[in-house]
Amino acid sequence: MTSYPMTRLRRTRATAWSRAMHREVLVTPADLIWPLFVTEGDGVEDPILSLPGVSRWSVDGIVARAKEAVALGIPCLALFPNTQPDRRSEDGKEALNPDNLMCRAIRAIKQACGDDIGVLTDVALDPYTSHGQDGLIDDAGYVLNDQTVEVLVGQSLNQAAAGADIIAPSDMMDGRIGAIREALEGEGHVNIQIMSYAAKYASAFYGPFRDAVGSRGLLKGNKKTYQMDPGNAEEALREVEMDLAEGADSVMVKPGLPYLDIAARVKDTFGVPVFAYQVSGEYAMIEHAVAAGAADRDAMVLETLLAFKRAGCSGVLTYHAAHAARLMGA
Repeated sequence: MTSYPMTRLRRTRATAWSRAMHREVLVTPADLIWPLFVTEGDGVEDPILSLPGVSRWSVDGIVARAKEAVALGIPCLALFPNTQPDRRSEDGKEALNPDNLMCRAIRAIKQACGDDIGVLTDVALDPYTSHGQDGLIDDAGYVLNDQTVEVLVGQSLNQAAAGADIIAPSDMMDGRIGAIREALEGEGHVNIQIMSYAAKYASAFYGPFRDAVGSRGLLKGNKKTYQMDPGNAEEALREVEMDLAEGADSVMVKPGLPYLDIAARVKDTFGVPVFAYQVSGEYAMIEHAVAAGAADRDAMVLETLLAFKRAGCSGVLTYHAAHAARLMGA
């Protein structure tokens, strides 16, 4: 028997109140961003089969979700449009239409909720192109960088004019953050934030999302010439450094759980707000595990969110946002 006082780390774990008191990381509804899919029509709720529990909503339904988010303490929505096939084109020109789905949804949310909730808008051309790529393509199918950036600038200004609070370029074109920031400043949108998808990987976890925005069956080829190789970490730091230098206010890592190491390295290296996107494939895996009787949804949702916060994320985009917020308020 030793004569010195014995250290027992289990002492602080012995009771629920003590575990709560010593918990290093907490997640609240304020840490959540709720991704929502908007579609045409009125009174429409269109379930997405590959995303159990997630639907496409017409604009009136999106407004209802916005009010729900406010009540739950969720500070921000992320919008993605399901553009009708007849409005898709090779050049994605519907992205520049001031009356497109995205712009109508932004205006409706702002009219209903004002500054009680933030609206984050996706900037990329894949919801608008007939070929499913995030940008303009040449005859060989290669996505053209600088020509695409010109359209993305117009798309950003279009969303800003509609009332977007955060512009979130997800396209991964080089130089687009600087071009968008310059254009926003030039048009007087000095307080609109840019959350850059700075480290977005060419991942196998995006399948259900492409179903949700209607691009999976359209996609010709892949996105490996502009989205990052999953084997690269140092490159992610270079991407983040460039986007911050060009004027990004915050950065995103996508996907989430498979890339927690990247989120942690970005936070440790730059000390800036880092967000992670718990993408459609991650969400679907949880839901299918629950359906198979292999998992407890509530426990898995809360544990994964803690993992993001523990890695240094300021917040998480997750389809479980409303469910998680309810659990936190229980």
